[in-house]
Amino acid sequence: MSTRHSLLHKRPSELLVEVEMTIKSAIDEFEHHHPMVDVIDKVEHGLLTRHRWLVAIGAILIQMSLGAIYAWGVFTGELTDKNGEFGFTATQTQWIFSVGLASFAAMMLIAGKAVADIGPRPVAIAGGILLGTGYGLAGFFGQHFWVQVLCIGVLGGAGIGLAYVVPIAVGVRWFPDKKGLMTGFAVAGFGFGALLWVQLAGDWGHLIENYGVLNTFLIYSVIFGILVHIGGLLMTYPPDGWKPEGWNPPEAQAQQEATHAFTPSTMLARPQFYVLWLSFVFLALAGLMLIGINKLYGRDALIESGAFTDLAAAGAAASTAYAVAFALSNGLGRIGWGVIADRIGWRRSMMIMAVTQSVLMIAFYYFGGSLVALYVFLALTGFNFGGNFALFPLATANWFGVKNLGINYGLMFSAYGIGGIVGPIMAGMFKDAGSGEGLSVWLAPFLIAGTLCLVAGILVSTAKEPRLEAIAEPVPA
Repeated sequence: MSTRHSLLHKRPSELLVEVEMTIKSAIDEFEHHHPMVDVIDKVEHGLLTRHRWLVAIGAILIQMSLGAIYAWGVFTGELTDKNGEFGFTATQTQWIFSVGLASFAAMMLIAGKAVADIGPRPVAIAGGILLGTGYGLAGFFGQHFWVQVLCIGVLGGAGIGLAYVVPIAVGVRWFPDKKGLMTGFAVAGFGFGALLWVQLAGDWGHLIENYGVLNTFLIYSVIFGILVHIGGLLMTYPPDGWKPEGWNPPEAQAQQEATHAFTPSTMLARPQFYVLWLSFVFLALAGLMLIGINKLYGRDALIESGAFTDLAAAGAAASTAYAVAFALSNGLGRIGWGVIADRIGWRRSMMIMAVTQSVLMIAFYYFGGSLVALYVFLALTGFNFGGNFALFPLATANWFGVKNLGINYGLMFSAYGIGGIVGPIMAGMFKDAGSGEGLSVWLAPFLIAGTLCLVAGILVSTAKEPRLEAIAEPVPA
């Protein structure tokens, strides 16, 4: 029987296990033959235990590259140009983006288990290789829509998902005394990276203008592979029993960490998981919709208000506003909400973030027409959106424990993939269906997103923490 024929008779679950085992085998082989592994093994028990902030620097390098997916909006203008090389529809550009987000979230399910089984460093490096390969193949063969779906969406998104969980899982172990801050810091580079890649492709580097979309993909593929590789070498857990000098965990925290040690199956049996998961879907949907349509919506808003009369100039101004305001504040929000959560708790922080995001999303449509307003609303919504990636891993760690955080947060993060599919594609479909009707085509998506953010706030405010006695059970090593 041929290999192809035998694959057709396998269940999806069996294929997923085979894919997971293949990835693990390749990563394990890579780790054992990597020329820097022995050097890093010696460094981690010396330099890193004395200077743990090096781990944060490695996290920033990784996350900056992974933030490439949030720079997608800078390419949509060229891709949807009816007289250009591609001629994609608005919905098609959002499909590429959404498939990338879904692949990102799906791969995190495998990545969390791989980190637990073989360690964080090889998983991060493998993610960088996959991300760089996806963008490189798109650069060579990306003239067609489905090629970009497969290369940027499936391969690039999978590389991001493989590496993303690593800085979070590693960071909370190196910084048990500053979990909120470190969780935010570990993912802040994602937002800052989007700013860098948008501006290099646009106003700062003029890569798209000078070299075109496909060559920009090629340039980025090399940069991403190198940065993730360097950052990945610093991704390792602290030695057993290590703790920051002069720090002792409070008794309540020690008890919580001992009892909040959910296995994935135990966590999935708790209704609290689904409350957090659904809240994540709604809050992610709103921000990811903005990321996907930022240039298209911003261009329409500036034209409608009379701030601009030239479509290309309006699109360029919208891209710059997104890069400077949303992407930068997205990175700052990850740190800022992490700090806020350390002070007032993750639940109260999440409630405030959700309610304010609800108001901002609806107000954005009605008052976002001027260039100044575009900057203000993008900055505020970006700050709140960034908070998701500090608060949800923190919530997962607090309710379900840090022992299995890599796997558990991978499951929680599947919500991001759902939000990434529904939000951008919904907005793109409204845009295509109402072509020629001006700014009014965007009203429904903004109202829907704003309402769902409010629902998320209500869900978080009413959820009850899992009872300690219900989860105090042996956890496999």
